[in-house]
Amino acid sequence: MAGATVTVEEVRKAQRATGPATVLAIGTATPANCVYQADYPDYYFRITKSEHMTDLKEKFKRMCEYLSLSLSVVVVSIARSALHSSQET
Repeated sequence: MAGATVTVEEVRKAQRATGPATVLAIGTATPANCVYQADYPDYYFRITKSEHMTDLKEKFKRMCEYLSLSLSVVVVSIARSALHSSQET
């Protein structure tokens, strides 16, 4: 059985979309049920039918707020350290 030889580049080119299809594919990856982080505790307790657990819900809200603030501090500190290191060189 003799077959035609195919290069790796030809296989890669055949497996990838080009043109407008690539942009459309990125746009369709966004989920329809996107929830903002600030609204997540309310959403979570509503879908799990646990809204009667008000103490736990408030604790979860505080945790989400803390994590959001902590992440902001980490991002700012990374940006500052990157800026500082770029100014030294």
